[in-house]
Amino acid sequence: MSCRPVLLSALALAAIATAPAVAQTPPAAAPAAQSADARLRALYDAEWAWRQKEFARESGDAARGASSDHFPRVDAATQEARQKYWRNTLAELDKIPVDQLSHDEQINAAVFRTSLEAFVSEGKFRTWEMPFNADSQFWSSLNARNPYPTADEYQRYLGRMRDIPRYFDEQIANMRAGLKRGFSVPRASLEGRDATIAAYIDADPSKNPFYDSFAKMPSTIPAADQERLQAEARQVIAQTVAPAYQKLLTFYRTEYLPKTRTTLAAEAMPDGKAFYQAQIKEYTTTDLTPEQIHEIGLKEVARITAEMEAVKAKTGFTGDMPAFLTFLRTDPQFYAKTPDELLGFSAYVAKQVDGQLKYTVGFLPRYRFTIIPVPAAIAPTYTSGRGGLEACMMNTYDLPSRPLYQIPALTLHECNPGHSFQAAVALEAPNRPAFRRQTYFSGYGEGWGLYTEWLGTKMGIYRTPYEDFGRLSFEIWRACRLVIDTGIHHYGWTRQQAIDYLASHTALAQHDVETEVDRYISWPGQALAYKLGELTIKRMRAKAEKELGSKFDQRAFHDAFLSLGSVPLPVLESELNRFIADGGKDPVTTAP
Repeated sequence: MSCRPVLLSALALAAIATAPAVAQTPPAAAPAAQSADARLRALYDAEWAWRQKEFARESGDAARGASSDHFPRVDAATQEARQKYWRNTLAELDKIPVDQLSHDEQINAAVFRTSLEAFVSEGKFRTWEMPFNADSQFWSSLNARNPYPTADEYQRYLGRMRDIPRYFDEQIANMRAGLKRGFSVPRASLEGRDATIAAYIDADPSKNPFYDSFAKMPSTIPAADQERLQAEARQVIAQTVAPAYQKLLTFYRTEYLPKTRTTLAAEAMPDGKAFYQAQIKEYTTTDLTPEQIHEIGLKEVARITAEMEAVKAKTGFTGDMPAFLTFLRTDPQFYAKTPDELLGFSAYVAKQVDGQLKYTVGFLPRYRFTIIPVPAAIAPTYTSGRGGLEACMMNTYDLPSRPLYQIPALTLHECNPGHSFQAAVALEAPNRPAFRRQTYFSGYGEGWGLYTEWLGTKMGIYRTPYEDFGRLSFEIWRACRLVIDTGIHHYGWTRQQAIDYLASHTALAQHDVETEVDRYISWPGQALAYKLGELTIKRMRAKAEKELGSKFDQRAFHDAFLSLGSVPLPVLESELNRFIADGGKDPVTTAP
């Protein structure tokens, strides 16, 4: 795998390598006389140390360490060498008896195994030959979006900029191999994506996003160093970066796009049925089949539709649902007039949540995030928002497609207490192996994000029926994903069929509807994780409330979830059952 977004996003191989590394054979498991815990720790510590040498970060900060001055090797030979290492590591893991592990190490073993199996599965299907999709591209996140704190970080950034031609050439070779065997992003989902490459081809540094962080360097860097680094950046952008992007753009427009497949279904690709089932396993960490998921989706869509009808009635609107959706999509009262208005509303919602957190979660992290707009270079084809440790991004492109009644649910999901909050908790979590601090399972993480949208009803965040309808529209959107993803990749739906289904069941603007459908077409399985994860959390909360009765405290329940860290859904369910059996004790406040 290369820059293709995968289950373990923090470990995605789009991360930047400290230097090209040679894959090695993992150390053999320790002698049987050594405890099973020690054998397991030795194995996952060795794999993590190897992975740290093989891959590194594209940016550095105090929380996560220094960045690298190179991108990873993504050529086929290097990819195959990595696969050999992971297969050997998995074989060593098989030799360690799970029943002899302590409880904590059993969790670590399950996380480690699921991670390794995902890596090996990606290698089986050579997914590095399709290293981007309609949502995320290997070329659109290489430029720094914020200033670096030191001259050394800028120097490493320049090293990465110089490495772009080699990195792109290896990606192009991989994509050509994918085209040759019919393994590519579907052409129907690629319209306009070349704009995300074209945004970086200007040789004039003042117009190229790669110069942004040099234009606003911090005053802590001496003026002489700033001038030197800025001069070097202007040269590298003009002579190296811009030409590399131009070469990639030419390849994309003249070779890749004309040869991409005209089918949509993942199952239409080589070994497609096995590939799609593997994608479902990777992103949901379950063994559910496409048929089972499709049926779950249909039932959820029907349930939420009934709730939407009830909320519609509360608004006083007397027309039918199609007329109401048209009203919501077209009435100016629901749309921001400026980007700052949208960002300000999101920030207000985040502060509303702050006032309720002490009643909602026991452990509150110290680390703080900011709210920023999605960068202009990627905004036209980017999702509505995305949360992260440092910043929660809100898309302010095309404001008539960003209804304000959906901002509360979006902010809860992406920012607070969703992904940005969750990332801060994970950062400050104690006593967890290093590899687990960088591991992310979509079912766990995205399930929490969707769950927090519903949690907003308990926190008093939704002030009007319109905002509550926006929440329900977001929930049915995720339920529709179960139907549409399996509809496209298993049942052979057309793009228009998917667009019509999503548009008729949600209040999403047409722009978002089409962007989302293209995402599902080009990224099989990923969109399934949200609803399946949320259903697991809500099912376990309902069970806890029923069995614990007056002992149930949602702060303890949420601490049990968040303190566990990112785990596969079966592990999550098992651990929440353990929390219930233990009487609902808060694992954070009752820990020694």
